[in-house]
Amino acid sequence: MNEKNNIAIDFFVMGFFMAYSFLLIYLRDFAPGKVEWVNSYSIGKHFETRFAHVHGNLFAFLNILIGYLLLHFSKQLQNVKAISWLALTELLMPIGILSEVIPGLASGFGINRRYCYDSLCNLAWHLFL
Repeated sequence: MNEKNNIAIDFFVMGFFMAYSFLLIYLRDFAPGKVEWVNSYSIGKHFETRFAHVHGNLFAFLNILIGYLLLHFSKQLQNVKAISWLALTELLMPIGILSEVIPGLASGFGINRRYCYDSLCNLAWHLFL
């Protein structure tokens, strides 16, 4: 992976999450059942969709910035490919959040949320204590 791919991939990711924001605006203002959607503003699926939208755009912007910096400083840096890949792995967070909201997506990937949470807690416990 190189820095130009980071920029290109994240423009597509940013475009997806911006289009997703139009869906959220539709659900808030025009969709049938908008009152229930607005009333669940800080809990449940509404909160998780806003969380995914914000973090998706934030991480896409950061990745575009990282790709730009790698493009200009690739001669001075070592491990440019590793930096590029690590920057792209941050996109797993908003995708994971969306997999909680979209029915069947997490199970389609074979993701067991409780197992992942327990594994991360055990890893953090062993690394930091």
